[in-house]
Amino acid sequence: MKSYRVIGIMSGTSLDGLDLAFCIFSKKLDNWNYQILKAETVSYSSDWEKRLKELPKANAVEFAQTNTDYGTFIGQKVNSFIKKHNLQVDLISSHGHTIFHQPTLGFTSQIGAGASIAAETGLDVVCDFRSLDVALNGQGAPLVPIGDRLLFSEYDYRLNLGGFANISYEEDGKTLAFDIAPANIAFNYFAQKLGFPFDNKGKLAANGKTIPELLQKLNALPYYQINGSKSLGREWLETEFLPLIDSFYTINDILSTLVQHLTYQISIVLNRTSKKNQKLLITGGGAYNSFLIDQLKEKTNVEIVIPSNALIQFKEALIFAFLGVLRIENQINTLKKVTGANSDSIGGAIYKGK
Repeated sequence: MKSYRVIGIMSGTSLDGLDLAFCIFSKKLDNWNYQILKAETVSYSSDWEKRLKELPKANAVEFAQTNTDYGTFIGQKVNSFIKKHNLQVDLISSHGHTIFHQPTLGFTSQIGAGASIAAETGLDVVCDFRSLDVALNGQGAPLVPIGDRLLFSEYDYRLNLGGFANISYEEDGKTLAFDIAPANIAFNYFAQKLGFPFDNKGKLAANGKTIPELLQKLNALPYYQINGSKSLGREWLETEFLPLIDSFYTINDILSTLVQHLTYQISIVLNRTSKKNQKLLITGGGAYNSFLIDQLKEKTNVEIVIPSNALIQFKEALIFAFLGVLRIENQINTLKKVTGANSDSIGGAIYKGK
């Protein structure tokens, strides 16, 4: 039985922190198994949070410098993680942090230079998973579905409630996946206006009331009329989504409406395709939003499964660790069916350690 010891690294658009997950993958015949043995989230300092948040508006020199510095930062955190838990590691697989994602213009950028991580740790690194797919005219997202299909086949639907909500499922033997709507990136944005880092368990939203005219405007956005491969990014949120939300609304009412909007968009997908006795796995920080989960239960007829805390928090880091393994094995890790690319591909740049 072949096995790999991998640290998967993920930083989401909502800037919750840097996720590190030490995972072991083993393959017997054509079946993959996984374990998350150690995992933690490293919170960003106020300086790093400010730097990442403002980087899209920086100049080219600042961008290049931050890409290198952030790679060194990741490498240092990985070294501390390894030392703390006394780990033996074969590979680092890093998603990095997305700064630009405009596949329609042919580019995407996840910072955290692989060369810097490899130099800092002395370990082999796989990174830059999205660029090849974008070069092949794909969306560069979502990348998680191949991991969902190979590691979580017992669930009919796999929903991740991170910065954006994304889903994957099989239909007629083919994997379908796409971003649904903004989730924590929007919730956090408005919760922070009230001085909270996020809406804990959805309590702020639960104390608000739906704004019908806002809900109607959000649901009418052109993105939701697109069928097939599609993905969302910070740029879309800032130019298309947030401008619809007038400042005279109360924050609680806005948050309540955003939850209704998200759960409605999720329900459209599930109610269109689901049959009886189907299971929905929910991961990501939004799984802790009790108000959101309750609203979703009211709008759908699937069995909702909330897994262990480790899987809720670190499923994306786990899957990016797995994408790195597939890259090393020279196996397809990006599906044209879900990204809209010209072909399936084996994404990821490799930097050799010592």
